[in-house]
Amino acid sequence: MLRIRNLVKVYPGPVTALSGIDLDVSPGMFGLLGPNGAGKSTLMKILAGLLEATSGSVTLDDDDILANPMSVRARLGYLPQDFGFYPNLSGEKMLEYILRLKGVEAPSGRKQLVAELLSRVNLTFAAKRKLKAYSGGMRQRLGIAQALAGDPRILIVDEPTAGLDPEERHRFYRLLSELAHDRIVLLSTHIVEDVAVLCPRFAVISSGRLVCETTPADARRSLAGAIYEGAASDADLERLTRDYRVTQAVLMEGRNHVRIHAPAGRVPEGFRTVEPTLEDAYMTLVRGASSVPSAAPEGVAVEAAR
Repeated sequence: MLRIRNLVKVYPGPVTALSGIDLDVSPGMFGLLGPNGAGKSTLMKILAGLLEATSGSVTLDDDDILANPMSVRARLGYLPQDFGFYPNLSGEKMLEYILRLKGVEAPSGRKQLVAELLSRVNLTFAAKRKLKAYSGGMRQRLGIAQALAGDPRILIVDEPTAGLDPEERHRFYRLLSELAHDRIVLLSTHIVEDVAVLCPRFAVISSGRLVCETTPADARRSLAGAIYEGAASDADLERLTRDYRVTQAVLMEGRNHVRIHAPAGRVPEGFRTVEPTLEDAYMTLVRGASSVPSAAPEGVAVEAAR
């Protein structure tokens, strides 16, 4: 169990990046969803021992990560948002180099461990290929391979699918899902689909505050009967944005198709009720947190602003 209590991070300025985060994460896949700049990467770096917290506590199976990060480092794997590779090294040489830097040993030797890790992330075919020829998804899988060295108890992945094409993204989903069977996998992302596909539980963070912790099903269920969809002109879209909580606005055949959150049922002419999506719930929660916290959907656990 990963336990986070009243975690605060204040940068010089002062700028408060995290404001009293409380969170319990059990083994399996857990999503941390929020917009860019919400504080997700700051939280990931603190958990990985790369950044000091201003105050609070973090424990992994009762070991204090903040007080003694070295005690848990061997049980932790981390794939940051930007992972640098040497483009002229092959995949196996790059991975062997990283394992040497980490001090990872293996009974059968590092070369055998490298081969096993590459096989686990389906990169054996590209072991000798230079990294400059790797696709974005292949580089992310190599990043997961280095994070898996030492069979960590907790795996932290920060924005792992950003920039991947749909095929690579779904291949990466399957890999992460397999890895979550026997460890904690903490997935930080601003992409709602990542959470919808992978995470039985997730938390939403906005402006450094924990907005809610829930499940995708409960988040959607909390908006039943409150999401409406209709077409709107550009002028109407501006008015709708001002008067309603717009969860989505996309152009289809040259017209704006708009989804709005209207729990009271008072909607513009031509709008009809539709099934809520996780994106509807996410946008409602985030925009509610930034304006009127009490407007968050009923049935979803919401943390009071600290």
